[in-house]
Amino acid sequence: MQDVGYRDFQCKLLPTVDPRTVIGVRTPDVRRLARQMGGRTDARDFLDALPHAYFDENQLHAFLLSEMKDLSVCVEAVDRFLPYVDNWATCDQMSPRVFRKYRPALAAPIRRWIESGETYTVRFGIGMLMVHFLDGDFDPAYPEAVAAIRSEEYYVRMMQAWYFATALAKQYDAVIPYVEEHRLDDWTHAKTIGKALESDRIPPERKEYLRGLKTRASRGGEAPHGKGTNEEKR
Repeated sequence: MQDVGYRDFQCKLLPTVDPRTVIGVRTPDVRRLARQMGGRTDARDFLDALPHAYFDENQLHAFLLSEMKDLSVCVEAVDRFLPYVDNWATCDQMSPRVFRKYRPALAAPIRRWIESGETYTVRFGIGMLMVHFLDGDFDPAYPEAVAAIRSEEYYVRMMQAWYFATALAKQYDAVIPYVEEHRLDDWTHAKTIGKALESDRIPPERKEYLRGLKTRASRGGEAPHGKGTNEEKR
């Protein structure tokens, strides 16, 4: 399934991944393979074979977890895998469908993930709050928990900004005080506003108000450590 051109393109977007570990299998092909493997014995053997040698294997692992139908088995498997996640793509593309059916039961594992201190485990926990708890299951305690995270890790701070920008589109009244009162660090504050201004779900009058709140952060739009802009667009 290797596509060498795609491999070279992928490597540019994955600064934390050793290019020698990227095979270059296109994402739809990996997803298709995960669906085909399903509950087969070789899939279970593969999930137990950690750590994997290749980025593409981690992608397959993430998509196999996303296909699981038993919540407790899935959470346990996610817990086993998260310590081996070393990039934003695998982290963000792992989104188990079974989580949609049992959202209340996710509260405890999400709390554990965001308090772990591990970059991609924290990022995954924030991502699950963003995907599953910004609509009918929203609770003001969730943005409070995300705002309380303090990290120097780019991929954690970017996910915090992504979370709050999405929350501004879905739960504006509940989360605008976090921006008005500058409860996030300067970089995350400015990045949150920047991403919100790019959103089609936020009306023009609110965007104009947010622009006025951006001036309090200095150099907020600059990505630290030269990380790629492609991930920022997520």
